[in-house]
Amino acid sequence: MSSARIMVDGYNLALEKGTGIATYARNLSEQLSGLGHQVDLMYGVRSSAGKNELLAEVSFFDPSTKSMQAHEVIKRLITSPMGVSARQVPITGKVIARTTAGGLPVHDRIFNARDLYTLSRWHFRTYGQFLNVDYPGAADIAHWTYPLAVTLKNAANLYTIHDLVPLRLPYTTLDNKKEFLKKVRRISEKADHIVTVSEVSKRDIVELLGVDESRVTNTYQAVNLPSYILNRPEHEVRQEVQSIFGLEHKEYFLFFGAIEPKKNVARIIEAYLASQTNRPLVIVGQLVWKNANELRLLGVPQDTGKSRRSQFSDPTIGHASKTASVVRLEYLPLNLLTSLIRCARAVVFPSLYEGFGLPILEAMQLGTAVITGSEGANPEVAGDSALIVDPYDVNAITQAIKDVAHDDGLVEHYQTVGLERAKLFSPERYGARLQELYAKLK
Repeated sequence: MSSARIMVDGYNLALEKGTGIATYARNLSEQLSGLGHQVDLMYGVRSSAGKNELLAEVSFFDPSTKSMQAHEVIKRLITSPMGVSARQVPITGKVIARTTAGGLPVHDRIFNARDLYTLSRWHFRTYGQFLNVDYPGAADIAHWTYPLAVTLKNAANLYTIHDLVPLRLPYTTLDNKKEFLKKVRRISEKADHIVTVSEVSKRDIVELLGVDESRVTNTYQAVNLPSYILNRPEHEVRQEVQSIFGLEHKEYFLFFGAIEPKKNVARIIEAYLASQTNRPLVIVGQLVWKNANELRLLGVPQDTGKSRRSQFSDPTIGHASKTASVVRLEYLPLNLLTSLIRCARAVVFPSLYEGFGLPILEAMQLGTAVITGSEGANPEVAGDSALIVDPYDVNAITQAIKDVAHDDGLVEHYQTVGLERAKLFSPERYGARLQELYAKLK
């Protein structure tokens, strides 16, 4: 299709430590720009939009402002049926924004509607309708990267539904299931098109929401780690992991991701302990649920979700806890996380359900073997390039860990085939799928 102006939401991009969906939005904006489209980013942060350009730019990057209070919500709901207007954020470069994760995403313009996404939730709860937003010179197409209760006026509105986990595995999420179902049903009725990231998720959308298959496009995702990470010398990465974490190259197992029920961390720990391997298990992830049942085998207090006393003095790597052969880190910046992935003997990721499973491909692109689960999109993404086990079967996970622990040839095999598998999800292939998607909206 010819060049278009496309708006991408900044809902997840504005989160302090980002999410997998923030990665998706960042990759999407980069691909759209590379395809020759103009990219607008639509944020909903609580910033001031005064006449002073410097203060407006400072306010956009300032995280210190408080969230909406109840009286503010009520006041704004009086006028929200008429929609809201966004204002352009003057990005002049006076504010040094390189400290944000990877810097600002690729864009031509940035707009912000104060508290847009918070207001949209309350608007939807109150009126049962999506909140209309508009801005000067608005885009032809709005691509919402998450099921948000917002529409861009006078534009084609696409919504990415990554998965329907709140409906398929309701016991693994804290979503309001009734509200979630109402929202995705509204999207299924009103969206100009629905985007998803795997055939498994497409099937769920068609079957659970009754959407005609022609209105849903699976674009998959791209695995697109920065070149400065992929091209780091091997000896440099090994030395970094050994000096900071005390871990030897290919001598430990790794899980990384949110610590929540669907990630299956409790079974990973149980299987690891049962394997009796002398290679450590490293767990990198923050607790998403306050109930820390997933870490009960580590003796982490269940009411606080905090790890034990830190073993490292560097505050940038968050809190760390260590028991016998298990090390837990709450958070790592991308450069350290990718070093840990690259040096691991295997990434253990037998999650109960994924709409896509980006960690599988990130590990493969970094040349690391993967153990993953047979549910959701995991086997679709991994193909025959990973060890696939029943994620509900602790014995199966245990055996996979034992096999990888004792067989160097097996590790080398999955390192090699994983690198090839990751190429199927290259930025170039992703761009071609996006171009085909947007051509449907002409």
